[in-house]
Amino acid sequence: MDDRLHRAARGAVGAAAGVLLLLPLAACSSDNVDCSGGTCTVTLEGDGAKASILGNDLAFVGTENGKATVSVGDASVSCAEGESVSAGPLSITCTKVTDNSLELTAKAG
Repeated sequence: MDDRLHRAARGAVGAAAGVLLLLPLAACSSDNVDCSGGTCTVTLEGDGAKASILGNDLAFVGTENGKATVSVGDASVSCAEGESVSAGPLSITCTKVTDNSLELTAKAG
């Protein structure tokens, strides 16, 4: 009887560990997102392009005068290439800005 109980406990621990390993993958829910740990790289191409990262929805609004505008939830922020901004719960760095696309890195905090 004790042996069956130990096997069941080991199985439960193994299943819990598997779920914990998959949690970082859940941070990215879009094809245009690549996450590693708590940092995600996002490429948004074309007005209205969207991604969901770290529990936040992002949308590319457009580019004007070398600054890209992206909405994060209800907030909207603009940044030039190489510039970092805070957008709600995210810290965003615009790594590449073109007339119709934005590449950024985002992390919580």
